[in-house]
Amino acid sequence: MGFRALVSRQGSAPQTIVSGVEELALTALPEGEVLVSVDWSGLNYKDALVLNGIGGLVKTWPHVAGIDFAGRVVESRDARFHPGQAVILTGWRVGELTYGGYAQRARVKADWLVPMPKGLNTRTAMVLGTAGLAAMMAVNRLQSLGLKARSGEVLVTGAGGGVGSIAVMLLARLGYSVVAATGRPALSDWLTRLGAARVIGREALSDTAGKALGKEQWIAAVDTIGGAPLGEVLKQVRYGGAVAAVGNAAGLGFEASVIPFILRNITLSGVDTVMQPFDVRRAAWDRLATLFAEGLYAEAVTEARLEEVPDLARTLLKGDIAGRVIVTPKPD
Repeated sequence: MGFRALVSRQGSAPQTIVSGVEELALTALPEGEVLVSVDWSGLNYKDALVLNGIGGLVKTWPHVAGIDFAGRVVESRDARFHPGQAVILTGWRVGELTYGGYAQRARVKADWLVPMPKGLNTRTAMVLGTAGLAAMMAVNRLQSLGLKARSGEVLVTGAGGGVGSIAVMLLARLGYSVVAATGRPALSDWLTRLGAARVIGREALSDTAGKALGKEQWIAAVDTIGGAPLGEVLKQVRYGGAVAAVGNAAGLGFEASVIPFILRNITLSGVDTVMQPFDVRRAAWDRLATLFAEGLYAEAVTEARLEEVPDLARTLLKGDIAGRVIVTPKPD
């Protein structure tokens, strides 16, 4: 029995990727203990890189992208999962090194799956997706480093994207005063509805003329974009504060000095979602199920078919998508 999948192949020109919907056989899927019927997947920044042949993330073509998905178990050789059970997958380089979620079926290792938390369904799980998991892990990391509510402002960079916008909501619902930084002023009202106390433009994170320190402003920050803005954020964090670094849309490198670390005692902490152990993932998903207000976020969710994903991926790389895109593998 076949299934629909968005299959990406190398084109005739160097580094050109051509993607289209094809019918595949189950034998095309990789090895794994659990076969899942995919309900929803998400469109993430990493997916956009894969679909455009950027970054060398895929080693073997043809390929099925989609780094996260939610669906129901069809078959399982692992006692932890049973047919009909709702599950979530994020990370483990699925959609990079193995076939991912842009298909009606996916086969994965049982250790990579998380049971659906009470209070979530497969659609809501992918409205959150890898972005929501990253945002929750960033907030958890900051709280583990001593972040207290009502002690000052918490900055979120790239607030218009999936990770940033969910981080704004989560922090606000936990009682923090959130400042959302975005290069898209048109999103200000939406970010305010998500809980931002105020919204600032990206110029607030512009170069401070080579100074080692800037004005102390933030008790903490969730940085979703990396690059030069991260270097500037570090100069502005208040004494004893912390920054959780999640993304790299603004670049892989940034200029920094040891001065903010040794004079202001700040912490820069990386957040990975790909290789996190099961217990950490499950705890984060359980917490998301209690904190995420889907109704507040509904206006920022775009539903897409497999056929629409390649064009949307190019739009995402341009920075022209706010919120989350969720993908259904079902035909019209």
